[in-house]
Amino acid sequence: MGTIIGKAGFKTEIRPKLKNEGKTIALCHGVFDLIHPGHIIHLQQAKQMADILVVSITAAEFVRKGPGRPYFNDEMRLKVLEALECVDYVMLSEGYTVDDIVESVEPDLYIKGEEYAKESEDITGKMTAERELVEQHGGKVAYTTGQVFSSTKLINTALSALPEDVVRYMEGFVAKYSMEDIKKYAEKAEQLKVLVVGDVIIDKYTYCNVHGLMSKDTGYSSSLEYSEEYLGGAVAVARHLSSFNENVTLMSIIGNEENIRLRFLDEITDKMRIKLTYSTSFPTIIKHRYLTRNAKREEYRKIFSINNIPDPMVYEEEAREEFYRGLAEKMDEFDVVFLCDFGHGLIDEKVKELIQEKAKYLVLNCQTNSSNYGMNIITKYSRADVFTLDQKELRLAFPAHISNEYVSLEKLSRHLNGNGWLTRGSEGAYGIEGQTIHECPAFTLSVKDTVGAGDAFYSVAGLYAATGAPIEIGTFMGNIAGALGANIVGNKESVEKVNVLKYASTLLNI
Repeated sequence: MGTIIGKAGFKTEIRPKLKNEGKTIALCHGVFDLIHPGHIIHLQQAKQMADILVVSITAAEFVRKGPGRPYFNDEMRLKVLEALECVDYVMLSEGYTVDDIVESVEPDLYIKGEEYAKESEDITGKMTAERELVEQHGGKVAYTTGQVFSSTKLINTALSALPEDVVRYMEGFVAKYSMEDIKKYAEKAEQLKVLVVGDVIIDKYTYCNVHGLMSKDTGYSSSLEYSEEYLGGAVAVARHLSSFNENVTLMSIIGNEENIRLRFLDEITDKMRIKLTYSTSFPTIIKHRYLTRNAKREEYRKIFSINNIPDPMVYEEEAREEFYRGLAEKMDEFDVVFLCDFGHGLIDEKVKELIQEKAKYLVLNCQTNSSNYGMNIITKYSRADVFTLDQKELRLAFPAHISNEYVSLEKLSRHLNGNGWLTRGSEGAYGIEGQTIHECPAFTLSVKDTVGAGDAFYSVAGLYAATGAPIEIGTFMGNIAGALGANIVGNKESVEKVNVLKYASTLLNI
């Protein structure tokens, strides 16, 4: 039987003793969510390679297999490994990498299954870095040769970790596409030159503790906890894309506030190129939401929202002309343009016509929100290679067909002469390609905040479409990004490529 031990205790007490005794140490690392025969064989073979076997698991908060994973919590996974006769010590890794464990254990052998032997095929991109770190500490990587099983597949099927509609959908999807297809299009996406055009929005979140209704009015009585600001709008889209592609450029007009300009320099310029025009007449858009948080369930409920958008939002001529010139001069340099029309004044008729005429491949999102309701309809465009919109936006575009989303989506596809997606919240998404509509269920009903989910879907689905991927793959990948985005508060973080690919791998194990 093994012993559960902390990193510091192993480093200062156990490791020096073992080294003095001349004993060799092997390290195995993973999620170990559901122990199966493949794990047992792997660990037994690892034990035969060294005197001492240490097994570490990734802490739940750092597991990248999608919402709802790991199936078992940290304590349960540690205890199961502790009970195995071939294991000497069990440890918890508190990070996305195994660096903290390697530095504490300094293994003579870092042992992986033979499926990791080809480092170039590791979708996380971590295997090379792990090998180099082990070698820096005097060890080397070795591989076991036992039969490979999948705990993810067992959890998805035997333990019903996935809803029944997702299982049915994935059974059909894996009959057509593989993880190799997903990775192939991700590699193509890396080669594209991407331009993002749209409004920059600062999302300000103020967290409150609601006491109840005011005694003499109908408003809420609340106490202020704290506030945070996130870069949203077109910046959020560009950040999602920059995780998949290092050649992303953002073009927009913002206010001339020094603190916001400095924030761009601090947070954005190392991830993408920015070509901003500064307005001296209008401020950078700020949408300020007040919300409460359910700490136990990590859910958020918005109380009300205010913004600083002038009416009308028409930038001064000097700023507009500078923005026009920049677009006209640079458009031909890009393989794909993501046009994020949030309806706040940046995308006027001239910008719309310029992009429709000159974009080599146009990914369109035209949003309806409370400040432009009924005035920013996607049918004002006449061309898009692919598009995304939600159910409310589709109803506004085709009110005569309000009860038949298939008919409305087909009409919009013909109107724009392109393919696209209808996002449907907890009901998933429709993807239209030619005259065929593909249905995809939602991959999670666990939601923290839906604000960034649509932008995440739009970014990843649109990028895959721009590589030539079938709309069905774009729907699948967009739904993954949307599920991950719905579990990020506001636009605090971007949806990362490695997390999207890991979640795709999880779902494909069906």
